[in-house]
Amino acid sequence: MAVTSAEGARAPVRAGDRRRTGRRSFVALALLLVAVSAASLGTGASGGVVRNAALQLVQGEAIGAREAVILFDIRLPRLAMGILVGAALAVSGAVMQGLFRNPLADPGLVGVGAGAGLGAIGAIVLGSVLPLALRDALGYHLVPVAAFLGGWLTTILLYRLSTHRGRTSVAVMLLGGIAIAALAGALSGILIYLADDTQLRDLTFWGLGSLAGATWDKVLIAGVLILAALAATPFLARALNALALGEGPAAHLGIPVQRMKNASILTVSAATGAAVAVSGGIGFVGIVVPHLLRLMIGPDHRYLLPNAALLGASLLILADMIARTIVAPAELPIGIVTATLGGPFFLWILIRNRGLLDL
Repeated sequence: MAVTSAEGARAPVRAGDRRRTGRRSFVALALLLVAVSAASLGTGASGGVVRNAALQLVQGEAIGAREAVILFDIRLPRLAMGILVGAALAVSGAVMQGLFRNPLADPGLVGVGAGAGLGAIGAIVLGSVLPLALRDALGYHLVPVAAFLGGWLTTILLYRLSTHRGRTSVAVMLLGGIAIAALAGALSGILIYLADDTQLRDLTFWGLGSLAGATWDKVLIAGVLILAALAATPFLARALNALALGEGPAAHLGIPVQRMKNASILTVSAATGAAVAVSGGIGFVGIVVPHLLRLMIGPDHRYLLPNAALLGASLLILADMIARTIVAPAELPIGIVTATLGGPFFLWILIRNRGLLDL
């Protein structure tokens, strides 16, 4: 009986059950995000700003005007945008990989990246020919708004192409996404050919991604869409788990497959479109973060999605810190940092874990 009792005490932890690992990973990644965020606030050309502000508060003084501007108008909006964009890209990648049942899928497959790029390039190159009233109304929001609209329009086009008689074909969506991305790339190339030197510099910097233009207005606009999309993803977790068995078995388990596809595409489009609109093109995060987490905690989307949000935010903030300091006082585009660090690291992970790729 004693042996039976001891075995019964250990029974809840079954072989292959990674739920405890998923919960512990969530706590660890939350602490990592707090630590990285604190380090980000203290990183920059004015390195002593946080310390000075803390000393002023301890001494009962008001925070100085210089410290207040740097902290509340520059670094905090940049930090908030980094958290939102990193979480949006990572979670969108996890959802797309689950939807397509393909570890190579990323948000670009639904046309968001290509369409957003075309919209931004069009706004930069052709913005001067727009009506003056429209340019004055949008101001410096012209490029983000154009990028978001471009991403949404290409997503709607792809969805219409891949939907027939009320059913969306994942295969047609994949192939259609490749075709639309190629067409958007060709149109972008024409616009780049027409651009002048100043516009080419803006296009290059936007295409490689940056958080340098973060403002509270942009954080608010993008944050509403990104947070709404992230809040919807936990309701997709069970359906994505079932979809791993195939669409037929998932339907037999009571999963509304078509409704789940629609919700997934809408969620990814909203999150990625808003992220790309305010930060430009940032690679690596959406495809690599879900891979790393699957190796760590398994493929259960109930734990994969929230952990992806935390890890994606932490990695993007860390990359932004490197981008700000490695060539200070200048600043590297953050996409260069994510690709340079993420590419070799991802290859190393793949080589070491080839046997686990069926996850």
